[in-house]
Amino acid sequence: MLVALAYALVQFVLVVPPLAHAMGWDETVYVSQYDPRVPAAFFSAPRSRGISFLTAPFIAVTPSVLALRIALTLLSSAALYAAFRVWRPVVGARTTALAALLFAGLWITQISGPQAMPNLWVAFGSVAATGWFLRAAIRRERRANWWLAGCVAVTALFRAPDAVWLALPLIATALFRNRRTLPYLAGGLAAGLAQWVAEAYIRFGSVQDRLHVSSATEGDMGLHLNFDNAWASLNGPLLCRPCTATVHSPGLTLWWLALPVLATAALAYAVRERRPLPTALPLAVAAALAVPYLLMIDYSAPRFLLPTYALLALPVAGLITRIGSHSIAYVGSDRITHTGSRRIARIGSHRALIAVGLLTAVGLLIAGQLLSQTTVLSEVTASTAVTNGRYRAAADDLRALGLRPPCLVSGPRALPIAYDAGCASAQVEGNNISTTPAGLVDRAAKVPTAVLTTKGQRPPHYARDWTPYPLHHTPGWTAWRAPTGPQGS
Repeated sequence: MLVALAYALVQFVLVVPPLAHAMGWDETVYVSQYDPRVPAAFFSAPRSRGISFLTAPFIAVTPSVLALRIALTLLSSAALYAAFRVWRPVVGARTTALAALLFAGLWITQISGPQAMPNLWVAFGSVAATGWFLRAAIRRERRANWWLAGCVAVTALFRAPDAVWLALPLIATALFRNRRTLPYLAGGLAAGLAQWVAEAYIRFGSVQDRLHVSSATEGDMGLHLNFDNAWASLNGPLLCRPCTATVHSPGLTLWWLALPVLATAALAYAVRERRPLPTALPLAVAAALAVPYLLMIDYSAPRFLLPTYALLALPVAGLITRIGSHSIAYVGSDRITHTGSRRIARIGSHRALIAVGLLTAVGLLIAGQLLSQTTVLSEVTASTAVTNGRYRAAADDLRALGLRPPCLVSGPRALPIAYDAGCASAQVEGNNISTTPAGLVDRAAKVPTAVLTTKGQRPPHYARDWTPYPLHHTPGWTAWRAPTGPQGS
């Protein structure tokens, strides 16, 4: 509970204020789907609607970005507590709390809390689902199967492909360990995927066609060793596509390289204690969830690996708490050895000093990690706020030009700018293509329309006779206003 409260506090202090006035590109896509005040932005094939469902009740009540940020902060903090709380009967209270702290201490976890993005919620669902699976397999809790099905279903709503990767190691384990969970796993997955599958047939023709379009949108998914991009974007930017970023503050990224080492050590320790499943299963699920982002795409974003980090935090926390328990045991044995000979007393004192030193070193490392993540959080949040502010400023400039709903915006960055302006958006090229040039020109004859260009970019051929207006609050951007339409003639 204390970790969840601290997580909420960090968001309220460091994240919510800078991001209280505008949303990012992907956020506007998700939120616009059920916003009664603006047209829905184009919803590309790889997306799932869970985050749109989550934000719909709040955005229906108020258009305030601040209110939405506060609501998501409270919900994400409660979800952090609930997801890791599932593990308490499996690994104990100390390990559970430390795992939640390690995960909540990451800057990408903190900035994702108030944002309308799905990856953090996939992380919570994956942690809870894996925990309930273990409670069903090890502790034979009857209710665990139903909670397992629910968590898998919710995860599928937020990211359908990720839910499949989550289910694969759980199903494989169930075949050998506890087959009674298989119907619940299958049922939960089917229930969660039902909406995504129905939409695949309605919008794309079939599941296969939607997967094909999704692959094209993601840059033709296949074998891509993407470790370098993941490493380069570890401390920002929020999206590295194309990934031309260089490693920012390498000293602050060493924890990423230490993760596989610590995970391997945790597994070896668990095998030695003959309790491998509570450690091996989260490692397997974490690895499965990382596959599409480390091996199948050629760009990266720090949020992609949030589910992997959340699951790896559990075995790493288990390893740390075991080290701490053994160190405390050494300190306790020192009291006993002092009652014997002087030589035994000296041995006991040395062991106690080593134990205290080890505990101190672990504590300092954890404190240093948390502090370094706060530094990165401040930098990335400030940069994100500037970018989101530009979208809002560009929307204000468009309104000053006379664009009022119903209206249409196209061109680079059109989706978030159109949302802030209360307009529809349309693209004739790129990953979010939703119309043709002829279709755009036809709509421009009916509603006020503008095409955006950036510095040095020429307008598309169909807009070369349109009137250019430099956007004063976003230098380098130009809006090409259609000469026709109810307010443009």
